[in-house]
Amino acid sequence: MMDEQRFSSMRKKLLDNLEGTRELQDEEIYQNIDDLILESGMEYYIRLGERINLRQELFNSVRKLDILQELIDDDTVTEIMVNGTEGIYVERDGRLTRWEKRFSTRERLEDIAQQIVGKCNRMVNESTPIVDARLDNGARVNIVMPPVALNGPVITIRRFPDQLILMDQLIRWGTVTQEAVDFLKTMVCAGYNIFISGGTGSGKTTFMNALSNYIPKDERIITIEDNAELQLQGVENLVRMEARNANAEGEKQVTIRDLLKSSLRMRPDRILVGEIRGSEAIDLLQALNTGHDGSISTGHANSPQDMLSRIETMVLMGMEIPLQAVRRQIASGIDLIVHVGRMRDRTRKVLQIIEILGYDSEKDEILTQPLYEFEEDGREICEEVVGRLKKREELRNRQKLERAGLSLRN
Repeated sequence: MMDEQRFSSMRKKLLDNLEGTRELQDEEIYQNIDDLILESGMEYYIRLGERINLRQELFNSVRKLDILQELIDDDTVTEIMVNGTEGIYVERDGRLTRWEKRFSTRERLEDIAQQIVGKCNRMVNESTPIVDARLDNGARVNIVMPPVALNGPVITIRRFPDQLILMDQLIRWGTVTQEAVDFLKTMVCAGYNIFISGGTGSGKTTFMNALSNYIPKDERIITIEDNAELQLQGVENLVRMEARNANAEGEKQVTIRDLLKSSLRMRPDRILVGEIRGSEAIDLLQALNTGHDGSISTGHANSPQDMLSRIETMVLMGMEIPLQAVRRQIASGIDLIVHVGRMRDRTRKVLQIIEILGYDSEKDEILTQPLYEFEEDGREICEEVVGRLKKREELRNRQKLERAGLSLRN
């Protein structure tokens, strides 16, 4: 492999050749690269395989995402973490490993960051050092630039599967049982409001996407997300909305809260909110309590009980109202919480499904009961966690089931 200095020199010449020209096709850029290699005389003393690799690396450095393109094209990679010029870490099958390649100069890494945000019509610099973006393949990107990032530009890319993951696949993976899926499918069809909780990387969005495909296809659905990730199939009356960050002047921001308020005027049958993070929680609860049954959302939490506490906090961020009133709103608006988690063997599983029973004014608490809980059997096979999601209690609130003309299988 050629040294970095010589590669940088060739890359600079290539950029100079391309500067000021019209928008070139890929084949024309490859031709420029071939001419550059021929001009440098390198084709005579490097092996054919190395020449092919150099050709591709030069192309990726000016047209795609430089050395990261190899990882972007790798179907086994689910997350890419670039820690400045110090190293690149990759997640495959839930395990982190350090990649052998890295960016040798901050300039190359900054070029990639600017290329990513430029395609999304966003800006990242010293005055706006943090930005979220999305790649052409739908992968979610977070970029943090100096001076906030002390070790250089930090880029985190969450890559989503090319093939949509449906509930059947999650059952085969052991994420959830067929019995629990049948129960949740009935709940979705009957219009129960469901909240999906879990930690970072626990599979909340994947599970929400699989669950939302049980929504009747003739309903009007509105999805609201920070970064559009949901992929509903077969829904004709579908409205997808995505929040927008403020511009360089700090203006023209469109928040999740703005989109939620607007969605209520769009005659939705159901509202799907990708994730609740702040004051928009009060607007979601108001929607759930004013006839928009069957809505689904997600949130970060370590347990269903923690999720309830976090919702309380987020509501109070958006409105100063008594805590008792907040708890009444939560107890009235949310029917079920599905908690997903990542096990020590890196697998993702549904750990709990709880029912919200109501609000106890004397104890000043939200009443819940476990419907399903994951239980380990105390042994491991080849370091794989062994256990099963087991049924604990019967659903008590059956009014929505009865109104929908549905029933649960015993």
